[in-house]
Amino acid sequence: MIAKRIFFVSLWLSAVLTASAQQAFTLKHALEVSKANNPFLKSAALNIPIAKADIVTAGLRPNPVLNNQTLFLANSSNFAPDTKVYNPKNRQVWWQLTKQFQMSHQREYKIEVAEKNAAVAGNAYTDAERNVLLDAGTRWLDAWLSSVNLELINEAKSNIDTLVQANEIRLKNQVISLSEFTRTQLLSDQYLLQQKSATQAYLTALKNLVLVTGMKDTMAIDTSDPVISMAFIDKADSLIQLSFQHRGDVLAAIGSIDAAKSNIRLQKAFSKPVPELGFIWNPQNTVPYFGVFGTIELPFFSRNQGEIRKSKVVLQQTEQSLYALQQQVRTEVQTSYDAYKLSSETVNKYTLILQRAEQVLQSVKYAYTRGGTTIIDFLDAQRTWFDTQKNYYDAVYTYRKNYLQLLYVTGLINQL
Repeated sequence: MIAKRIFFVSLWLSAVLTASAQQAFTLKHALEVSKANNPFLKSAALNIPIAKADIVTAGLRPNPVLNNQTLFLANSSNFAPDTKVYNPKNRQVWWQLTKQFQMSHQREYKIEVAEKNAAVAGNAYTDAERNVLLDAGTRWLDAWLSSVNLELINEAKSNIDTLVQANEIRLKNQVISLSEFTRTQLLSDQYLLQQKSATQAYLTALKNLVLVTGMKDTMAIDTSDPVISMAFIDKADSLIQLSFQHRGDVLAAIGSIDAAKSNIRLQKAFSKPVPELGFIWNPQNTVPYFGVFGTIELPFFSRNQGEIRKSKVVLQQTEQSLYALQQQVRTEVQTSYDAYKLSSETVNKYTLILQRAEQVLQSVKYAYTRGGTTIIDFLDAQRTWFDTQKNYYDAVYTYRKNYLQLLYVTGLINQL
């Protein structure tokens, strides 16, 4: 009965996990796939060509303007003899071709502002990529933790099921009591329920990982991936300076300051009048006239004062934003570095505890099967082993997550 039950449960788990394990992804591989296929990142990437299109617009010159005015005699008594209304002797035609000429480096400054805004868009995309990679990495770690928890429960249940089979024989031989057999059976049933929940949690974590990586098929993770590929031996101060050089949001803030300075020069250039010059061809009653045309705004009232003042305030705002962001980066790097160091020490300590818990379980199990100790001692050792294993994996998860967070706050995650 128990053997058949174990067989069907194992068969069910094998089918579920095999269906979801078409391809095993390491953390680095998952990040690479997310960088290429994440649907939200693809949308953010389009901001770059949009910004570059503004460079084309800024470089365009004003189109020439063609103007025509045609006048006819209104009184027929004034018509030339034997002529009609459309006769050249009864009309005056005005053809005017003009063009605006951008002075004071207006076109040059417009291109400069557009180019710097495009650079800001590129850095903003880098920061969007940084956020997506953190999300993908976190989803991968969630799937990893769900996987190892499932493996842990499978191992624990397998151990208990073996003991249940042995106790079933011992109960028939009246070596143990029914109560003792029931307690081991109850623990096996509890592991079965946890097994189903852990399987569902693992499949859900895989679906979340598929979403963030932009994959169309189901996937699995490589649980043997060591994850930690970069050792942080530098102090927090060095990592802070490194963050200023690699983080997309910091680079975007610096670029925004440059763009704001260029915009001030552009708005000041717009305060200068733009002349419009051209030529006139004016046949009047078959008498041709030729002339030139010129117009220029007289800056008595409007000299673009509002936009100039606004551009200066925008510069102050971007400088303040950069300062606030730098303070935020310092705090994030320091706290992430401290958490990373602490979690590293925690994993090392749990490794030793894990070995002792394994030794205790094997010793107590050996003694129990030979009648040297009680079921209470064995169940206590089993729970201690299980809790220690789970706490160890939780500690490894926290360590790897802090490692990923440190890569994120320093901007190095984009380089994985």
